[in-house]
Amino acid sequence: MQSNGEGQGQDSDTNNGNNVGAGLGSGTCVASTSSGSEVGSMKKKKRLSQSEEDVIRLIGQHLDGLGLNQTVDLLMQESGCRLEHTSATKFRNHVMEGEWDKAENDLNELRALMHSPNAIVRMKFLLLQQKYLEYLEDGKVLEALQVLRGELTPLKYNTDRIHVLSGYLMCSHAEDLRTKTEWEGKGTNSRCRLLDKLQTYLPPSVMLPPRRLQTLLRQAVELQRDRCLYHNTKLDSSLDSVTLLLDHVCSRSQFPCYTQQILTEHCNEVWFCKFSNDGTKLATGSKDTTVIIWQVDPESHQLKLLRTLEGHAYGVSYLAWSPDDTYLIACGPDDCSELWLWNVPTGELRTKMSQSHEDSLTSVAWNPDGKRFVTGGQRGQFYQCDLDGNLLDSWEGVRVQCLWCVGDGRTVLASDTHQRIRGYNFEDLTDRNIVQEDHPIMSFTVSKNGRLALLNVATQGVHLWDLQDRVLVRKYQGVTQGFYTIHSCFGGHNEDFIASGSEDHKVYIWHRRSELPIAELTGHTRTVNCVSWNPIIPGLMASASDDGTVRVWGPAPFLDTQEVDGLNGNYC
Repeated sequence: MQSNGEGQGQDSDTNNGNNVGAGLGSGTCVASTSSGSEVGSMKKKKRLSQSEEDVIRLIGQHLDGLGLNQTVDLLMQESGCRLEHTSATKFRNHVMEGEWDKAENDLNELRALMHSPNAIVRMKFLLLQQKYLEYLEDGKVLEALQVLRGELTPLKYNTDRIHVLSGYLMCSHAEDLRTKTEWEGKGTNSRCRLLDKLQTYLPPSVMLPPRRLQTLLRQAVELQRDRCLYHNTKLDSSLDSVTLLLDHVCSRSQFPCYTQQILTEHCNEVWFCKFSNDGTKLATGSKDTTVIIWQVDPESHQLKLLRTLEGHAYGVSYLAWSPDDTYLIACGPDDCSELWLWNVPTGELRTKMSQSHEDSLTSVAWNPDGKRFVTGGQRGQFYQCDLDGNLLDSWEGVRVQCLWCVGDGRTVLASDTHQRIRGYNFEDLTDRNIVQEDHPIMSFTVSKNGRLALLNVATQGVHLWDLQDRVLVRKYQGVTQGFYTIHSCFGGHNEDFIASGSEDHKVYIWHRRSELPIAELTGHTRTVNCVSWNPIIPGLMASASDDGTVRVWGPAPFLDTQEVDGLNGNYC
């Protein structure tokens, strides 16, 4: 533990006034009477509510897509509903058959049913564009030219697109045309895609959006997953991967809440740990002056000691992997003026950099190009160097606490002793304020997309900032954070989770959207200085502590679905 001195149906009897005779045949149902021989008396059927109509139409559309046409006809006949307006059905058939003149005439019938009559021009443009491309594909250049000049151009709509279309007249053959237009050619697929576009201009009462039931079901599954606090696997957009009969549930037993290994090879406080970018290795740094590289078994996820890097007289308080994981830079505590750059595959020291014995090089960050890095400390050093430790640039008078290189390759984020994070551009020598806190920023890290920053703030805990909008998004509760340097991290699939060590000997995990922890991991007996989540294996996490151990966390060792809570759910 290093001390730092700065201290979110009613059923309608009138059916909304719609009936078949009103013109909007789709989405309307007729009240019919049952035969006296069936029930012994004349009795009216209950009129369907709007939501009931919608469900029947959705089911009908889905069955129609499966080719169960007779079933659809029976469903519509018995319910008194229509799948879509008769004009829409005619229009659909004419488009799919490539009868473009008839499809254009259908638009005149549909005009009265549309919310925006101006949309007719856009629909006509899409029809004529398909007609034009199909003529070209068939080698009917004169007919295509007539469509371009006599039908598309007079619309006076999207002239830029018309210029592009005219260029396709120069295509030498059909394959050339399909390549340049990125169009799949004449046929059922391209006409179905055209219909999908045309449908967006029609009210759902006239024609249902394509595959509407599948869309709704997919949205329901995604919403359930999004609300699942322990969901930590890739979202599969296919409905084939889940059952729709049960709600989605992820068990805590599948989350990295359980100690899988305790690494005891260090013989003093462990100050830092970091998984490599490819997730195959873990580097740990200790007060015992060593760095240990651990190999991650791809199958069992067990860690095995790969090599020990020795010679850091002041201990190792910070580690940074190069973008390609070839190199590892090690920094020391406040009184350390040296920075060590190791070649990980060979275990050899590439360079040991020290500009002055007065320096304090406690933090480092790699440029995305992997050929440069920045380093600095609280005594006012802020350097940019190459792989041989040669000084390329320096920034005077910045007392650096923590560093991060932005993806643009030019900007460096640095937290300083003024309780802020500033952006420094080494190319044009400009700087600007990005984050301002009311207490010292002990450490920070940035999400993969560069949008969010996670700060450990003295006496305040863990804060999430939006770097683009420069606003504080969330303050996470539970962690004990004083004036010691504790490193938190993003992790899990899509970096949906946040983990941090704590001075109360625990590891805290939050879902990024929730201020309250979803897990408090116990086992360490002293301050937990650093947590690292494997970037490739979402269920693997490591923590380093002053108790001299590194704990590796994973799912429950023996996952028995009969024992996990919430048996009525989908488990991921």
